[in-house]
Amino acid sequence: MKVVAIGGSPRLHGNTNYLIDQALGELVSHGIDTEKIVLNEYKVGPCQAHENCASLTECQQKDDGQWILEKFSQADGVILASPVYFGAISAQMKAFMDRSFFLFRHGMGLNFKCAGLIAIAGRRGADETVEELKKLVRRAEAEVFTLSGNSGAPDVDPKTQTELIEQAKDMAKKMAEILTAANS
Repeated sequence: MKVVAIGGSPRLHGNTNYLIDQALGELVSHGIDTEKIVLNEYKVGPCQAHENCASLTECQQKDDGQWILEKFSQADGVILASPVYFGAISAQMKAFMDRSFFLFRHGMGLNFKCAGLIAIAGRRGADETVEELKKLVRRAEAEVFTLSGNSGAPDVDPKTQTELIEQAKDMAKKMAEILTAANS
């Protein structure tokens, strides 16, 4: 059993990445294998909308998007997390979501059993951002858990966000229950 977390925040020590780490730590404590991919650390270019996409054997972009999508599509569970920028997902997450079109264009299903979606706003927009993230996981027949919250400001110490931390851990516990039951 493996959960792949994909983080769309460029701030490695910010709220979004910290909450991913809290969720992954909880999953590990339940015996679940995890992997965290922070999109900003890799090259994931935007979709180029090749008109012959369906006839191509691989995406024509030679960047990290291909192997990240492979890990995403093969995971037993996923976590997608994004800070809120201008009321929506980050550019990094948007590029990843757009690139996932290749999977669907080639009939490659998403087989994960559960998904955790995290959206953290400085003030507003977290619920709307979760709705954007749901678009990527709706094709999977998976249980979806969400965490949308406000940190109050982007530079707030994530360790002081006790309510959000507990929500991240609770989300991970629910994911672990599903994955453990499915593996029994």
